[in-house]
Amino acid sequence: MATELQLLNSIVIVISLSVVVLFIFHRLRAPTIVGFLLTGILAGPQGLGLINASEQVSTLADIGVILLLFTVGIEVSLRDIIKLKKYVLVGGSLQVALTSLAVFLVMLSLDLPTGTAVLLGLLVSLSSTAIVLRIIQKREEFDSLQGRTTLGILIFQDMAVVPMMLLIPLLPGSRLALGSSPLAVAAKGLVMVTLIIISAKWLVPRVLYSIAKTRDRELFLLSIVAICLAVAWITSLAGLSLGLGAFLAGLIISESPYSHQAFGNIVPLRDVFTSFFFISIGMLLDVAVLINNPAFIIFLALGAMALKAALAGLAISLMGLPFRIIILVSLALSQIGEFSFVLSRVGFESGLISQEYYQIFLDVTVITLAATSLIMAVSPRVADGMLRLPLPSRLKARPYPSVSRELAALEDHLIIIGYGVNGRNVARSAKIESIPYLIIEMDPEIVAEEGERGEPIYFGDATSEAILNHLGIAKARVVVIAISDPSATRRITELARRLNPDIFIIARTRYVQEMKPLHDLGANEVIPEEYETSIEIFSRVLSRYEVSRDKIESFIDQIRSDGYEMFRSYSREPYCSANLSLMTEDISTLRVCQGSPAAERTLGELELEGLDIKPLAVHRGMDTLSNPQRDLVLLPDDVVILMGPEDNIHKIADLFSSER
Repeated sequence: MATELQLLNSIVIVISLSVVVLFIFHRLRAPTIVGFLLTGILAGPQGLGLINASEQVSTLADIGVILLLFTVGIEVSLRDIIKLKKYVLVGGSLQVALTSLAVFLVMLSLDLPTGTAVLLGLLVSLSSTAIVLRIIQKREEFDSLQGRTTLGILIFQDMAVVPMMLLIPLLPGSRLALGSSPLAVAAKGLVMVTLIIISAKWLVPRVLYSIAKTRDRELFLLSIVAICLAVAWITSLAGLSLGLGAFLAGLIISESPYSHQAFGNIVPLRDVFTSFFFISIGMLLDVAVLINNPAFIIFLALGAMALKAALAGLAISLMGLPFRIIILVSLALSQIGEFSFVLSRVGFESGLISQEYYQIFLDVTVITLAATSLIMAVSPRVADGMLRLPLPSRLKARPYPSVSRELAALEDHLIIIGYGVNGRNVARSAKIESIPYLIIEMDPEIVAEEGERGEPIYFGDATSEAILNHLGIAKARVVVIAISDPSATRRITELARRLNPDIFIIARTRYVQEMKPLHDLGANEVIPEEYETSIEIFSRVLSRYEVSRDKIESFIDQIRSDGYEMFRSYSREPYCSANLSLMTEDISTLRVCQGSPAAERTLGELELEGLDIKPLAVHRGMDTLSNPQRDLVLLPDDVVILMGPEDNIHKIADLFSSER
């Protein structure tokens, strides 16, 4: 009984302390993984000594590793691998191989044992999927070339963790025994692959279908956890690792129609148990090593990041990508990842790395993880700065687009930068109207495919002055910037205006707050997707309320004639006012201010019906809730779209203001 209470006491301490630490890290915009590590340091024997049941916490950490690898298996969809095959198979394999080999050679030169050198090479080759993808997601750069390249390499790294774990017991000097010969392990692996194919194709989909028909969420969740743990247990009986079994279980479910639901259900469990894993690592971290050798640890961290960035850049350059993309992706992959903690613990238990090297590795990894946010924040500026250096043009803008004589003689032509959905639509309309145009794109696969179809598309990085000059920017009439990279968009806008003061620049951007910087740099028209999406939503909401098409068109025209001013107010900080922004004579917007009477109340409690006012939509963050119901609770900073008599709307305006 005392043991159970001791474990409960440890769990309460860990969770409570992690809430406080993570809240502070959220305010500082620092990575949560570093927050968990700090929690472990504070709670462990090196810190405040609050945890007594360290072995039980370690057991919870093992469950966290199983669930972490399970979700990786679910996320690694074969369709995604096929879609990003070049970046996954070529970029990922080159990056891991080059980094592992370089670190291995460096360690051998320091007279470390062969097994230890191989292990350290594998550890350094991995990057942080959790931190990097979260930053890319916040920037909404998944559709950009650097986003796809980074994602592809990270997918390969995540898949490589499993064979790396299998390799550790085979390394010279390892105390871990496989229990059988490598040939027997390979045979068992072949049997497991066969069982996976059978399970993924026939068994698991039928079982999950029967369970899904019950519409019982608890039953579905328990079934997913049971599949994960059962496959992990079976693989352990075969002499393989629990982590490998969890990964294979995830792969089985990933090919079923229920993978998204399974992933959504298991993520909260994964996050809880994974937090124990990182906290347990923090408990093992010896802060005295960092305090006694700060310069040495920081030097190793900077050296590891520089080496990783250089070798990742070399791997990406071998794929023929532009110089700017090489810089952005290599800096994004420069840290040592969270899966390295998993491998390092296995390596420590196998005796391949000593306690001293293990502590140094943990300190170095924590520093690289903590630096990731800052490095990725400044990476666009670093890339732009390196493009301004007197480097060979062939390096900065390779390869030059080969423009035919006919196109080289073009005047008053259109230059389209980026061949995504927007670029394709612009090119299609230009072709219909017989407007001469050129397309510049950084993805070599798109260039090859569209070039075979006869499109005047050329490979190159439009942030390079040489590329724009090569495409005749000085003689062009219009340039359309249709890419997903805000930093590159600003750079191209500035270059285009400087190279041709008379050119008409149309730039696409995601958010309204990015409009002013682009206008200041010389853009004539800036089209924010956030704005256009809002117009489309409003027009459809009004049409559902049977508002006439003429009135809707008048409303849209008035918004556009206001020069986006209404939508700009959404992004101003701080902004809280009860002033009305009238769009037509009977449609208005009100923002719910912090501390106002309307905050935390339902629409029904405002008694709008008695004033003949209809709520059309509620704009909340990046979402718009159309046709809201009476029981919808209004939150601070919601923007409510109302339709009704102007005088009556003025009567309720004070309800939305914090100043009564």
